[in-house]
Amino acid sequence: MKQTKYIYNVTMNFEEDIHDEWLIWIKEHIPQVLGTGKFEKATLTKVLVEDKIEGHTYSIQYTSYSREALDAYYKEDADRLRTEGLKKFADKMLAFRTELQIVDEYNVTFK
Repeated sequence: MKQTKYIYNVTMNFEEDIHDEWLIWIKEHIPQVLGTGKFEKATLTKVLVEDKIEGHTYSIQYTSYSREALDAYYKEDADRLRTEGLKKFADKMLAFRTELQIVDEYNVTFK
């Protein structure tokens, strides 16, 4: 039976003046999260909005191996890994987290 996978999505909005520093930091942080062994991949995306949201918004989508792996991440790693970002950017960044259950995946096939 195929294991159900979950996406742990972290969306962050932050002020313009920390953009470059944040981008350097997140590109170091993502491998640390992957290094926990709870996720098979991560995708960093910039949210493109035509809204009045100030600053920049990015989303990081971590694909877990299973529900158990995601729960283990929360229990064993999440607090420790969040602390650095909170210390560094807390007053200039807003983050929220969501979970997505992968129901099905499709790929393009050409014949």
